[in-house]
Amino acid sequence: MGEEGRENQNSETEKRDGNAEKNYEKDEKSEMEEKYIEEVGPMPLMALNHISRLCESVQASIVFYVKVLGFVLIKRPPSLHFNGAWLFNYGVGVHLVQKQDDTQLPDADRNRLDPMDNHISFQCEDMDAMEKRLKEMKIKYLKRTINEEEGSPIDQLFFKDPDGFMIEICNCENLELVPAGAAGRIKLPRDCHNPPLQL
Repeated sequence: MGEEGRENQNSETEKRDGNAEKNYEKDEKSEMEEKYIEEVGPMPLMALNHISRLCESVQASIVFYVKVLGFVLIKRPPSLHFNGAWLFNYGVGVHLVQKQDDTQLPDADRNRLDPMDNHISFQCEDMDAMEKRLKEMKIKYLKRTINEEEGSPIDQLFFKDPDGFMIEICNCENLELVPAGAAGRIKLPRDCHNPPLQL
């Protein structure tokens, strides 16, 4: 076999190997999707109600969530006899609990901003206004844009609260969510998911 023949044979072999690898990845993805598309009965869940944070200082966290993120302080039930605070806005609550002297908070590096770390994310309708607020309050943040090549860019801002818990602000409505399957189980929040609110 001549040199040209060997090159053609190697090229064909590489194509077959490449196609085999793609097919394997596709089969593996299909198996994973099928695993999580099992029939599940209707769930009575409606929406995220609240997140709870253990704090070094409840007062410092109240200032942060009110002044930086616009949450509103809410009266707590009288039966809660421990130092804490409830805040509410945007259909979700933030519950703050004062840590005890001997309680260790989860390790959190206040100077490290890694989008891959645990975080909560808030949808935003004006990213420039939010970034301006962070600058005015001298809060360190990380800014990035993803998904530009796909034509649906998503802007993100990452920063930490006083206890080192990471928060993301994004305009994620730019990204269409495409269920892998079982789309009929998805429930979108309705007005009735909000707790009774005295205005």
